[in-house]
Amino acid sequence: MSAIESAFLNLAYPPQLDLGPQLTHEQLVSSMQSTMARHKGGPVWLFAYGSLIWRPECAAVERVRGRVHGYHRGLYLWSHEHRGTPEVPGLVFGLDRGGSCSGFAYRLPEEQLEASLYALWQREMPFPSYRPHWLNCRLEDGSQVQALGFVLERHLPSYAGNLPDHVLSHVFENACGRYGTTRDYVEQTAHALRSHAMPDRNLEARLKRCKSKTDQAIASRL
Repeated sequence: MSAIESAFLNLAYPPQLDLGPQLTHEQLVSSMQSTMARHKGGPVWLFAYGSLIWRPECAAVERVRGRVHGYHRGLYLWSHEHRGTPEVPGLVFGLDRGGSCSGFAYRLPEEQLEASLYALWQREMPFPSYRPHWLNCRLEDGSQVQALGFVLERHLPSYAGNLPDHVLSHVFENACGRYGTTRDYVEQTAHALRSHAMPDRNLEARLKRCKSKTDQAIASRL
């Protein structure tokens, strides 16, 4: 057994993802309604920190750059459908405790609010891997709004945590789901942040390291 294979075994990779059944329509609606009941009133804002930046789920009346404090963006959520499979799970972003995170704040249209939110819940909450939460988001003009964000649930089996580079490189090399590869998902997010003058330097550095390892592994098989 190689050192990398041993490391994967010690990390229980691939993880056993017993996520249970998907949320039903009634459960999605209940989650959405309980979240909206905690909204303090006024316009409804959504904080986008991952693929919602470059593939938004709904129309927005306004889109501005913003930052939330107390949470950071991390590739910490196992994906066995969108960016991987149960046999070779991929990874997607989530908000985890600590630090800060830049992204976009979308102001949602009032006349389509319920439909927009339900489409968002279908996309982000097929399983209860996230906790919908109202975040204090500071916009680029200095004003502050309450924005909806999806925060990771650390106690669930879908939470991967901060994995070492060799595991992430293996995921980049192999994981592909309904919407494509984990690597493409991460590259598109990094590119979107960079092109809007919000580069995530930690993400860029890690992406560079892991891409190099992945490209070397692919080249060695040619």
